[in-house]
Amino acid sequence: MTETAVDRGVDSVAAIGRVLAKALRKLGDAGQAEDACELAAEAWSLLRDANPKEAERMNGVLHQLTATKCQKGADDGADDGASKSADFDLEVRHLAPAKRHELIFETYHKLVAGQGFILINDHDPKPLYYQFSYEYPNLFTWDEIEMGPEVWRVRIGKPGEQHRPA
Repeated sequence: MTETAVDRGVDSVAAIGRVLAKALRKLGDAGQAEDACELAAEAWSLLRDANPKEAERMNGVLHQLTATKCQKGADDGADDGASKSADFDLEVRHLAPAKRHELIFETYHKLVAGQGFILINDHDPKPLYYQFSYEYPNLFTWDEIEMGPEVWRVRIGKPGEQHRPA
């Protein structure tokens, strides 16, 4: 009988995650960064509850890809017309990176239609944009306010019923 990777004590999910991460980086290097970002966001979504450690690997890949390669405009989320002055700030710079996305998604879930928050971060939140795009297509707004180099501010919101993006 042939010995399998599992018999040798290999964590198959972690091994597949490493292979996928390598493939996604190569896809990005080959000029297909947009596709790589979308696939990494999908992998992150599939892993985030069942295997948070591997989800963090995919989040890291997203950060690598978006640092220099992904070109999709973060303004693809439509403006819902809500008053930005009524929004609240969500400061995440003091949190460990692994905790930031968790808090951001929890905060998003608590929003009502037409409400939003201003995310304040210490790096470009573009990976988060891809995660939102995969998890909530057409159900969020994304408006860049300040884009570095020290501070990034992005308004993330839930569109009002009459302003849902197409």
